[in-house]
Amino acid sequence: MAKGVGKSLKGKKITLNVAKNCIRITFDGRKRLDLSKMGITTFPKCILRLNDVDELDLSRNLIRKIPESISRFQNLRWLDLHSNYIDRLPESIGQMTTLLYLNVSNNRLTTNGLPVELNQLKNIRTVNLGLNHLDSVPTTLGALKELHEVGLHDNLLNSVPPSISKLPKLKKLNTKRNPFPKADELEMFADTIKRLDNLYLVEEKDLCGPCLRKCQLAREKLNRIKSMASSVPRKAIFSNLVSPNSMAKESQEDWR
Repeated sequence: MAKGVGKSLKGKKITLNVAKNCIRITFDGRKRLDLSKMGITTFPKCILRLNDVDELDLSRNLIRKIPESISRFQNLRWLDLHSNYIDRLPESIGQMTTLLYLNVSNNRLTTNGLPVELNQLKNIRTVNLGLNHLDSVPTTLGALKELHEVGLHDNLLNSVPPSISKLPKLKKLNTKRNPFPKADELEMFADTIKRLDNLYLVEEKDLCGPCLRKCQLAREKLNRIKSMASSVPRKAIFSNLVSPNSMAKESQEDWR
C-alpha cells in the first residue's frame, strides 16, 4: 500500500512544454501522454490542453486528488493512475465513456471513494482496484457488461457480489489476498472452474517450455480445487490440451 508523504515534499512542476515532450505514439498508433514516475504531487492542470490524447499515464507519482476536470479527456481509452495516494475518484469519471482500461490499484481508495457514476462506463473492459482499502465491492460494477478483467486483490473484502462473477464477458477476476471466509473462497474458485469451459484451448506444441510448465502447474492446482468443490461437476481433462488463461499476465505484478 502507498505510505504517507511528508508535507514538506515538493513535487516536480509539469509545464505544457514538458507534457508535450512526454507524448508517445504506441505500437498501434495511439497517442499516449506518459507522465509516470515523475514525482508529481498535484494533478497538472496544463495537461487538460492536451485532451486529444488516447491514453494517459500518471502512475507511480504522489498525486492525492484527481479533479473533476479530468472528464475533459473525452477521447481517452486508457487511464493509468496506479501507485499514487488517491482516496477518491471524481464523479465526472462517469462521463469518460470511451474508457476501455482503468487502473487505480495501489492507492488509498475506500468503497466510499468510488462514485456510483462508474456504472456509466459502459465500454470499460478492464478495471483494476487492487491494493486499496475496499471493504466491499460497489454493486455498480455489475452493470458494466463489457468487463473482461476485474482486479480486486489485496483489499479488505470478505465477499464479492454474485453480479461481478457472473458478468457475461468476464475472463479474469483477481481476488487474491482478501480476508474471505474459507467456504466463500472455495465457492468462488468453483465458479471460476465452471467458466473455464468458455476459454480458448491451445495445443502443447504452441507454447514455450516455461509457459507450458506454468500452465500445467495451474491446471494441477485447478484439478485439486475441483476435487474439493463437490458442487462442481467433474469434466474430462485432455492430456494434449492446456488452458493458458492469460498465463503471461500471471507472471506480472498483478497487472501493474
